[in-house]
Amino acid sequence: MRMLNQDDEVDAEVTWEDQQQINSFSKLNAKYSDLEEAYNAKKQEKEALDDLSSELELVDEDELIKYKIGEAFMSIPLEQAQLRIEQEQSFISEELGKFKEEMDSLNEQMGKLKGILYGKFGKAINLEKD
Repeated sequence: MRMLNQDDEVDAEVTWEDQQQINSFSKLNAKYSDLEEAYNAKKQEKEALDDLSSELELVDEDELIKYKIGEAFMSIPLEQAQLRIEQEQSFISEELGKFKEEMDSLNEQMGKLKGILYGKFGKAINLEKD
């Protein structure tokens, strides 16, 4: 975080409406950070499934695969394991799309609030992530 110079300070009164907009921005920013964290976790999970799918292509068709269901591992045929992994991949892809849509929506809302708040307070307010 940086300190403002005397020249950069803007002497603007913060009204109740301004404070509500600042609070709204803060809430949106916190929600965006949470979604971004969840998005990255799902993205890593999808990458792991992609790697697993590639590895399963090298396995013999007759071999049973240990597949984790809940807390237990079950031995299932290769085809069934590949099918389950494909289903998980598509489900995670859908979730990633939903996260991305919501993040884009939050970004749009924050952009509007940034415009309003920077218009009024100029350099006296910092709404950027460091």
